[in-house]
Amino acid sequence: MLKKNVGSIDRALRIILGVALLAGYAMNNDGAYSWLYLIGIIPLATGLMSSCPLYSILGLSTCPLKKN
Repeated sequence: MLKKNVGSIDRALRIILGVALLAGYAMNNDGAYSWLYLIGIIPLATGLMSSCPLYSILGLSTCPLKKN
């Protein structure tokens, strides 16, 4: 399983952005560059999984730190 490294605000923004881009594709799927809207799959998937592979590679995390 992938390590959770996407915080709640980051996760919500990713899901909103992904849904918005996919909605843009649904409304304009016959345009010349409408396939670019399909990039919305990436933020939607990373938001739903709460894990970003790029964050893992760069060693970043937007999750809050656990208090001891």
